[in-house]
Amino acid sequence: MTLSNKIISTLLSVPTALLLSTAIYAESSSRPIQIPAGQLSTALNRLAEASDLQMVYDTDMTQGLKSPALSGNYTPTQALQKLLQGSGLGYQLADNGTVTISRQAPSASPQSSLAAPEAAVLPTVRVKGQAEYATNDPYNTDYNRPNAVTATKSDTPIMETPVSIQVVPQQVLKDQQAWRVEDAVKNVSGVQSVWASGGQYQDFVIRGFGTNYSRFRNGIRLPEGTFDMANVEQIEVLKGPAAMLYGRVEPGGMVNVVTKKPLATPYYSLQQQFGSYDFYRTTVDATGPLNADKSLTYRFDLGYNNHQSFRDFIDEDRVFIAPSLHWQATANTEFNLSLEYSNNDTAYDNGIPAIGKRVANVPINRNYTHPDFNRDNIESTLVDFNWSHSFNESWKLSNGVVANLNDYQFRQIPVAYFQPLLEDTADPQVRRGTYFEDFSRDNYTTYLNLNGQFETLGVKHKVLVGGDYYHNNTQNSGFFGLNYAIQNDFADDDALKYFTFVDLKTPNYRQFPFTYSELDNLRKTAPNDFVRSSQSWYGLYFQDQLSFFNDKLHLLGGGRYDWARQSQGNSMVSFADISDTAQNEEHFSPRVGVLYRPVSWLSVYGNFIESFGLNNGRSGDGVPLDPEIAEQFEAGIKNEWFDGLLTSNLAYFHITKNNILKQTGDVSFETVGAARSQGLEFDLSGQLTDALSMVATYAYTDARITQDIGLVYDDITGLVIGTNNGNQGNRLATVAEHSGSTWLKYAFQNQQLHGLSLGVGAFIAGERQGDNENSYQLPGYVRADTYAAYTFKVGKYRMTTQLNINNVFDQRYYFTGQPYNTSKAYNQIGEPLSFLGSVRLEY
Repeated sequence: MTLSNKIISTLLSVPTALLLSTAIYAESSSRPIQIPAGQLSTALNRLAEASDLQMVYDTDMTQGLKSPALSGNYTPTQALQKLLQGSGLGYQLADNGTVTISRQAPSASPQSSLAAPEAAVLPTVRVKGQAEYATNDPYNTDYNRPNAVTATKSDTPIMETPVSIQVVPQQVLKDQQAWRVEDAVKNVSGVQSVWASGGQYQDFVIRGFGTNYSRFRNGIRLPEGTFDMANVEQIEVLKGPAAMLYGRVEPGGMVNVVTKKPLATPYYSLQQQFGSYDFYRTTVDATGPLNADKSLTYRFDLGYNNHQSFRDFIDEDRVFIAPSLHWQATANTEFNLSLEYSNNDTAYDNGIPAIGKRVANVPINRNYTHPDFNRDNIESTLVDFNWSHSFNESWKLSNGVVANLNDYQFRQIPVAYFQPLLEDTADPQVRRGTYFEDFSRDNYTTYLNLNGQFETLGVKHKVLVGGDYYHNNTQNSGFFGLNYAIQNDFADDDALKYFTFVDLKTPNYRQFPFTYSELDNLRKTAPNDFVRSSQSWYGLYFQDQLSFFNDKLHLLGGGRYDWARQSQGNSMVSFADISDTAQNEEHFSPRVGVLYRPVSWLSVYGNFIESFGLNNGRSGDGVPLDPEIAEQFEAGIKNEWFDGLLTSNLAYFHITKNNILKQTGDVSFETVGAARSQGLEFDLSGQLTDALSMVATYAYTDARITQDIGLVYDDITGLVIGTNNGNQGNRLATVAEHSGSTWLKYAFQNQQLHGLSLGVGAFIAGERQGDNENSYQLPGYVRADTYAAYTFKVGKYRMTTQLNINNVFDQRYYFTGQPYNTSKAYNQIGEPLSFLGSVRLEY
């Protein structure tokens, strides 16, 4: 073996250790130190952060060792003595201020090593590695997470989970200043943001299929709206069908936001962000105990946004608050209560229509809505109560109730979704319609889970048995210009007076024959759009995670039975005139997975999953239509590198989706649609060295329509006048065949530049089809981002200043709506070159 190979082998075999820079003065004055009981390595890291200690130690020595809680005023050495008491470890202070921790002789004590400076001092050795943090520690700098909850509804190591699950942790969110969910999921392979109701909702495409507003918060479905990142701990993306645990979900996967939880260790953070286009955002995070024994803890998060946009007539004013309480009533019983409230004054953005094969070549700021009639308000209240009781170390019962109430006020003159563009003229025009409506959506969820662990004949079992109930009520009423035209059979100009054409290249934005007050009065006195729907889903599920041969072989098996009921109806007269039609459906969704872990750093897995999809309702003549069904085959390889500091996942998937609802006439629908998506995905995240962190992704996605009927529309009315051969063989809209990302962060370790970190990233997507007809294309793009941050101490406080520059090369790029729900009218523009700065104070 060569000398270089020996050095590399030695470095890779040395257990990770902690090296936190900045010189110390060990006998400095006492200061407040709050460190909870827990792992000794984590406690030492917290002490280093609080006192500027520079420590060197072999983490093998701290493996499995616990430390007591510290709460009071201590000098650094007093605190260190307390933490090491009874551990069998001592420390020595070198002349250069470095503390070296080592095993003691049987008669030694932590204090004696300091009291005998003439004793031999071990040479200072700086070993690569990092400290162990609690997952929810606000100071956790890790770029990866070893465990996730979303895939199994239990805290399970990702290396032992036979499905593809990726986690975007808090430090990545901080480094990239992700203030929207879409800013976070760009770090996951095969996930792309889409246009979602003018930017007022968050929606995504995963593995070629849309999520259709199936957002999740802590595993609870919240169909529409936006999450505020002020209360987000991390984001977990589960790839593939998730119906076995979560009910009706699109087969590509789901995005689950994991919220922040109250902590027993006090922590306070105040951040001010400011950026391009008059962007201002303030966030507050405060947590800690409320009583002496720390059985009652709280958390309070606040976010306030006020910003303009590079788009004309677009701005936002949003307030978000999220208080929460945790009560550890006994050692085995806990209660949790959280509230989220948001009030969002915002504007609707249609984007830019497409002409021919491309999005129109007009300035990216151009917005074709009416500048005076474009003001919406969205108010949301969420209450989440849950409790759990552990009967013993093996069995736990948990129960929860979540209510989410949403009220929307839409006051818009948006581009009409039917026949939006007159392009066969010398001066193309877009058609705008009237939409002055009030809308409400109330969601209720309750669940009961029993988790248990036991062993039979040498086989370990981790079981889950549970059930949930989800209910959604949706209702809206108001004045809809399209309905007025339909009521009058598009007969004359008077029937279309609530529509207006605007030149695409030389728009007269205020061209409209009515005032805001006149339209709002029509909403109150002459409403012509009444819609009501209700959905109820019951589900019972079971799951068993089996481990064989000393945890080398893992089997995952389970299934869910759903009972779904949906009723819906609409009228142009009144709610009383609605004749609701109800439909009941039942379905069993199985999931089977196998994973083999021959060595600690390698897992090979495969799975088969079937999914229960969207309710298709009834055909035009009242016949119940079959629900969407999908199935997936997946195989993959997971790796851990450098003692788990770096993880990767390589997966091949094949998904088929059947019974897709297709319109076959003006009022007739059939489940004749089908689609298939297959491809390869690669995700890598974590640390390459103490200083260098990385996220890298790549996805090859071949998503195509395998069965379809196409419709021919009348140019004036937009009504169906015939069918054609359809879109069979076409690519699914919005899905890039090739996409990927990379993000590198370097945190300087030397004393002179300690606290400085630099980052750079690139986010790539190939050409995408704008609609399922493949009639126009969205060009591919490469977006480059960069950032710099500097963290330093101001007394007992920790200050971070940061600057992010996004889309450095000012690339022009677009995204459009969900597959099977696109329009040439709606192409959202990616943000151009922009700056985002921040100042964050923590203590």
